[in-house]
Amino acid sequence: MSQNRRSSFAAGLTSLATLITMGLASVPAALAQAWPARHVTMVVPFAAGSASDGLGRLLAARMSEILGQQVIVENVGGAGGMVGTARVARAEPDGYQFVLGGTDTLAQNQTLYRTPQYNALTDFAPVSLVGDQALMLVIRKDLPVNNLKEMTAYAKANFSKMQYASSGLGSASHLTCAQLTKWMDAEVVHVSYRGSGPALQDMIAGRIDYFCSLAASAMPHIDSKALRTVAVMSKAKSPFVPDVATAQEQGLADMDSYFWSMAAFPKGTPKEIVDKLALVIDQTLDTPVIQERLKTIAVVPPPKDKRTPAAAQKFIEDEVAKWATIIKASGIVLN
Repeated sequence: MSQNRRSSFAAGLTSLATLITMGLASVPAALAQAWPARHVTMVVPFAAGSASDGLGRLLAARMSEILGQQVIVENVGGAGGMVGTARVARAEPDGYQFVLGGTDTLAQNQTLYRTPQYNALTDFAPVSLVGDQALMLVIRKDLPVNNLKEMTAYAKANFSKMQYASSGLGSASHLTCAQLTKWMDAEVVHVSYRGSGPALQDMIAGRIDYFCSLAASAMPHIDSKALRTVAVMSKAKSPFVPDVATAQEQGLADMDSYFWSMAAFPKGTPKEIVDKLALVIDQTLDTPVIQERLKTIAVVPPPKDKRTPAAAQKFIEDEVAKWATIIKASGIVLN
């Protein structure tokens, strides 16, 4: 082969390599431009009828309108939300499956389980916070207490015949009430339920004394006076019970327990798709009818600066660290 032909051949290979590289670089942008070309699955890692399920279905309807494709909610429960969350962590990162995770699945489980099924810090592409709910201390309506001081005195005197509920071992409700019970220095028996619904029904029937419940689950029973609340467990007061003091205001200095929800894709999902879903969530949360309906389920939408992938990633990192300290102090470990 002559020198000129070799030079031309080498130049041709270089040009071809450049074109291939440019083509590969444009794949994510092309995918994002075409996304979504079919329905998108929102995995809710808890049973139908749960607070997370209700929030997911509310958001999915409006997101479907904005995207022009259906956002289908699929309930994949089990192992404190780890089964459904792990499925998304292992899913193809093509933008067609994301998880509606939360405090438990994307923060607490990382420390709570001896061998978690995924790494919340590295196995996901966080998209956006979508909502926040206070936890509140709910008590049976005839429990003779009106604040944490009276509750502590009563528990110390009657702990042998008291029981508190949770919506599952290691759940946000369990960790919060365990922290409260330790603070009261009372050895109250813990009863674990498969969700908040059965726990609240047993409280209404008088079989359970207290439960650290999500506002969304508790408010209908508080409004109907079937149950009462004597403390908000987050640092900030709840707009749904503005007259109820926080646990911190009542002396439990370290208590700041709330439940947040967040959308997250599998790690490796093209940034353009992650950013596009974040924008859709932002538009969904800004829809007036959605804002009104969120109030009916006691969910507070996040501020706009928390609705970005970068903010979501930082938030998860902070929450994993926060709950690691609390869980290690509690001594609760699950297999």
